[in-house]
Amino acid sequence: MNKMMRSIQQLDPARGGPVLNSEQYREAVIAALRFSIPFAAACCTTVDPHTLLSTGAVTEQGLEAVHSVLFEYEYLHEDYMKYETLAAADMPVASLSLITGGQPEKSERYRKVLQPAGFGDELRAALRAGGVCWGFLTLFRPLDHPPFQEQECVVIASVVPLIAERLRGYASVFPMSEADRGEPEDNGILVLSDRLVPQSANAAAHYWLKHIWGLEHLEERTLPGPVRAVCLRVLAESHPSGTAPSAARICLQTGDGAYLTLTASLLGGPQRLLAVSLVSARSADVFRLLADAFALTAREKQLAGMLALGLSTKELAESLYISAYTVQDHLKSIFVKTGVSSRRELISRLLSR
Repeated sequence: MNKMMRSIQQLDPARGGPVLNSEQYREAVIAALRFSIPFAAACCTTVDPHTLLSTGAVTEQGLEAVHSVLFEYEYLHEDYMKYETLAAADMPVASLSLITGGQPEKSERYRKVLQPAGFGDELRAALRAGGVCWGFLTLFRPLDHPPFQEQECVVIASVVPLIAERLRGYASVFPMSEADRGEPEDNGILVLSDRLVPQSANAAAHYWLKHIWGLEHLEERTLPGPVRAVCLRVLAESHPSGTAPSAARICLQTGDGAYLTLTASLLGGPQRLLAVSLVSARSADVFRLLADAFALTAREKQLAGMLALGLSTKELAESLYISAYTVQDHLKSIFVKTGVSSRRELISRLLSR
């Protein structure tokens, strides 16, 4: 076992590590990595596993000036080492120097963003576990340092599943009941220009934005990463609005037992305004996220989703063309994974919103 793997394992409470929230854990991961691999700055981002859009980033000092620009290059420009490409690759870690054959200047992102900011190389990792991506890690090396080496990528790849599993665990939190949350009844609406400059917002949008600002420790009026992500995704989509399902969608926890869904769309007219909707997440959005967070199998997801219909074991078996005994086995597995003890509890906590 390599030194880095041991240091990451020591951050797991199940192995005697400290009890940390998601942000604290990601900060601790960056600190642990720095003991083994030198880098000047780092960013660790959680994502909605279904759209791979950022739900919040831990970003070190020194990246403030380029972080928003890197967002734009990810969604609006073709370049090397796209996060979505890494999320689907056999090897989830790559460095700009290695992927360009030692010529990072081939990358527009390098020429126009990284090099002017004093960075000579960039390492990216898709934090993937069980085929599901829960976040991205990015390390930056100074111009006057050697680029990342292949062995360093291999070492980072060895700890990717450990980090991803912890991020998955942070996502497996049941929502509070609606009565306990005190959320606004109206949908939050934020209108921005196509340069992502806010134009107007209603009271419900301000309510949710305050929650996101608090999560990311941002100053008010700073555009949060999740909002920026859905806006840039919709700007990058080539199909006209309404002709195909948009991927400009995020379901995220707000840190107080609430789940929020963000979507973006282009408004008609010559100004190319963007409308961002911020609403309490529907049961389908929460179920989709938690089903992956609890590592339910495809059959378990299908069965769990049918429980809200009130079907008996026999009816479930007939609908899925399996035996009643198999239904019971799947239910037992679902209960163990989610930590509930009955169908009623599962429906109440996972499906009734």
